[in-house]
Amino acid sequence: MALLNIISTAWAYSLITLGTKMLNSVFSFYYVKLFLQLYKISEVAFYQAQMVLMVWNVLNDLTGYFCITFTNECCLSRRRSVLYGTPLFAVAFLLPWFPWKHYQEGDWLSGLHLMVSLCAFDSSLTCVQQVQCKLFAEIFTRHDSKLQLVQVNQVASLVGSTSVLLCGLISKNMEILPSFQAIAVVIAFLAAASIYSGMYHMCHFESKRSLEENFLSDSKQDVAWTSTILLMRQVLSQRNFYLFMIISFFQAFHLTFFNSFMMIFTENLIPSHVLSSSMRSVMYGAGFICPQ
Repeated sequence: MALLNIISTAWAYSLITLGTKMLNSVFSFYYVKLFLQLYKISEVAFYQAQMVLMVWNVLNDLTGYFCITFTNECCLSRRRSVLYGTPLFAVAFLLPWFPWKHYQEGDWLSGLHLMVSLCAFDSSLTCVQQVQCKLFAEIFTRHDSKLQLVQVNQVASLVGSTSVLLCGLISKNMEILPSFQAIAVVIAFLAAASIYSGMYHMCHFESKRSLEENFLSDSKQDVAWTSTILLMRQVLSQRNFYLFMIISFFQAFHLTFFNSFMMIFTENLIPSHVLSSSMRSVMYGAGFICPQ
């Protein structure tokens, strides 16, 4: 019975991964081509949006951590915050695919559209992922349950990565924008349903805080803030921390470069008569599926 509970909980957790992977894969792979080639955004506006995203990402991660760690009673359930944030996550995913007007080349509104889309999606994605990490630490405490989760979670990541292939085949790699918009709406709905289903099952494992725990958490709030500051100072003084940040930077740079610009490079380097649209879609999909 305990093994069945571990497996069912692992599958429920992986449903959250499935929904998140579906949205993140499509967003990161297609938004660059959309704004550069279809919306005709200027290079200056594109670079400005990327710089704003870099700053926003740092602030967003920090504020998200403190909001989850130090929360009041009305926001006590981190699982409930995911349930409320899932529709916003789906809306943020759909935001870039529908233009606010018919953009002219170098239109300033397209730059604002990109900036808002990137920040909104980054915020909603960070919210879901941070809460998901907290759930992992709280629920999967045994080593065998963590191994089971890793295996099931890998399957969910593999299935979620196929969303890039699906979008490419249906929209002919975004050559048919209405078809892409339609499949994006379907993916957003399926991903939101997947996250909701996983959270609904995991809510049964949510521990209820007693009155004593509430009293202790309130009385130790100042202590928690102090310990957090001390811990940050200790981490910042470690040489390995900076090495880890440098390695993480290059890894993130490599992944972002591949995800966002592979389609543009391929279209410029390989003529359309050499590689058909369907074969390109398969190649793009394999680039996401095979690493999983």
